[in-house]
Amino acid sequence: MIEVSNLTKRYAGHTAIENLSFGVKRGEIVGFLGPNGAGKSTTMRILACYQPATSGTAKVAGFDVFTQSWEVRKRIGYMPEHNPLYIDMRVREYLKFRARLKGLSWRRSRHRVDVVLEQCGLTGVSKKIIGHLSMGYRQRVGLADALVHEPELIILDEPTLGLDPNQIRQVRQLIKSLGGAHTVLISTHILPEVEMTCNQVLIIHEGRILASDAPTNLQNRLTRQGLITAEIAAPLPELKRRLEALDDVEQVAIAPSDQNYFHCTLTSRSQTDLRLAIYSLVQQEGWQLRELSRSRPTLEDVFVHITRPEKLEEGY
Repeated sequence: MIEVSNLTKRYAGHTAIENLSFGVKRGEIVGFLGPNGAGKSTTMRILACYQPATSGTAKVAGFDVFTQSWEVRKRIGYMPEHNPLYIDMRVREYLKFRARLKGLSWRRSRHRVDVVLEQCGLTGVSKKIIGHLSMGYRQRVGLADALVHEPELIILDEPTLGLDPNQIRQVRQLIKSLGGAHTVLISTHILPEVEMTCNQVLIIHEGRILASDAPTNLQNRLTRQGLITAEIAAPLPELKRRLEALDDVEQVAIAPSDQNYFHCTLTSRSQTDLRLAIYSLVQQEGWQLRELSRSRPTLEDVFVHITRPEKLEEGY
């Protein structure tokens, strides 16, 4: 559905993205992650034919976004971070207008507006003026606009901005339901949403792709370091010395807890499970142990790990 090769966008004195290359298969839901200023919105605008690139190529459904932009526009639904809504129009009126602009017949547009009003939870406010709606409802109107013509590719830039937790859950379920029949490229800072919604993740930083894989695979890469958490009551100097001396330990971090316990985080050099060695050490020394677990990193942990400055220098 999406083929990007060596895409570069330069502004005066600033390079937003540089030699960006990635692909997205049909029917996938892909999370596009990165810090502010990483180049996410720039890439999405280029794919949506909103602005040109400096160099490189980008194709949507086999059509070039530069030379065949009209064909691309027919096949995408784009919801930018800040919705350019016509705030003086009523919700249903606006969606009908947008559907007709996107080439739907009068009868088809009426049917599709009814569908997206229901999908996006807007039926109850369909006769209200958009300017009188809350930020959350305006976001829903923008999402309905992106869906109204049943596009092959849906590009969503921060779709849950301004939504409360219940509304975020509803949007998450809606996005999940779109997978398969549609391809979805979604940018968001709410990483747990990506973890629960997307089957592919692209992490971009300073205009470069640092990682591209399924969320579970990215988490497994970090899990290989064997992150172990333990709470132990023991003399601090001896505790630190003995934990650092364990085989295959790469790093030990110790912080005070309560009731003379210390919170210990250990990282192994490989996939070795250090829990048995820690338990044997505690038994041998007669220390007290009240927690011993192996952590599974979240997508947020993966994101922070990959975008650390030292990781950028090493290359992930």
